[in-house]
Amino acid sequence: MRTQVAIIGGGPAGLMLSRLLSLKGVECVVLENRSRSYVEGRIRAGVLEQSTAELLAEAKVDARLKSEGLVHDGFSIAFDGRRARIDLKKYGNGSVIVYGQTEITKDMNDELSAAGGNVHFEAECVAIKDYESGSPKVVFVQDGRERELHCDYVAGCDGYHGIARKSIPSKALREFERVYPFGWLGVLSETPPVREELIYSNHARGFSLCSMRSRTRSRYYIQVSADEKVEAWPDQAFWDELRRRLPQDVAESLVTGASIEKSIAPLRSFVAEPLRFGNLFLAGDAAHIVPPTGAKGLNLAAADIRVLARALVAHYLDKDDGLLDRYSQVCLDRIWKAERFSWWLTSMTHRFGDDPFGYRMQLAELDYVTEAEAGLRMIAENYVGLPFEKPFA
Repeated sequence: MRTQVAIIGGGPAGLMLSRLLSLKGVECVVLENRSRSYVEGRIRAGVLEQSTAELLAEAKVDARLKSEGLVHDGFSIAFDGRRARIDLKKYGNGSVIVYGQTEITKDMNDELSAAGGNVHFEAECVAIKDYESGSPKVVFVQDGRERELHCDYVAGCDGYHGIARKSIPSKALREFERVYPFGWLGVLSETPPVREELIYSNHARGFSLCSMRSRTRSRYYIQVSADEKVEAWPDQAFWDELRRRLPQDVAESLVTGASIEKSIAPLRSFVAEPLRFGNLFLAGDAAHIVPPTGAKGLNLAAADIRVLARALVAHYLDKDDGLLDRYSQVCLDRIWKAERFSWWLTSMTHRFGDDPFGYRMQLAELDYVTEAEAGLRMIAENYVGLPFEKPFA
């Protein structure tokens, strides 16, 4: 097989890159290890920055987003018996849109299928070769047969555990990581959201988050220890603990129901540098992980793809390699700022053991940043999404 760009990973990042390149006439093939139904069934994030929504519009896969997405002009942080609303319109000059990553994946798969997109599911990549030579090839196994995909460039969009980053010699790669001593126990339920906007809560018992996927489907989280097991949390125990961590007026209006999905996600911060190795590029979770506290994971992946797609189009259509050469620099500038915000919000809202002094410092910090205009602006600007003006200047 032969193509211009081989894309490893058929999640949102890989599918988005394929869609954007195809619209510009750049040949690409997507190789995804899992089945389409598995990929579309994964429960993931659901808060989109404005720039992510704009990228979906550019890719012409935003029809359902426009009709079903929930535009939020703010969110709240609850702490010390009160709830402070962050006005995103006023302090961040924008909004966010609640629309599930699962739905984005379905939309892109449907569009790519209708347009004859070259997406291979259940194709396990086993090696990436010769990416330093300018003539890379990806070895993969599908239907029990080993095959080779020859290409000009390889985009590693295959997640934290994928083969793309593992194919790079350790001496050529720098990795920065912080693993947090807790996880998020999440419940998805067919119940109306407790409020129209998200509520992040710092409580003496631990963090909680009230979120949603639609006007009839809610997503709730509570902080649990890193070694906690889902089996230890029947539905009633989860709802009882969630109520304890919410402001009284919110807890009293919480509508509960049977969980349709329940899981525990560990939290970590991770960045790999650089993001380019010859003709192999890393994007999305293959390059970085953020705690979900700031809702930046999917949005950072979309930002990477925005840069990479434009760089590859410039190479093939304009014979201009400037953006390809600056891919790492442009992306990492935004990545580290998003890592900082996600780390900061996590540090301000979660309990780190029995530390009364640390807890009082959290409350003092939250009290300050939710009252000072500079603090409100910092939170809102980062939550809405930082601009690209500096990297593209």
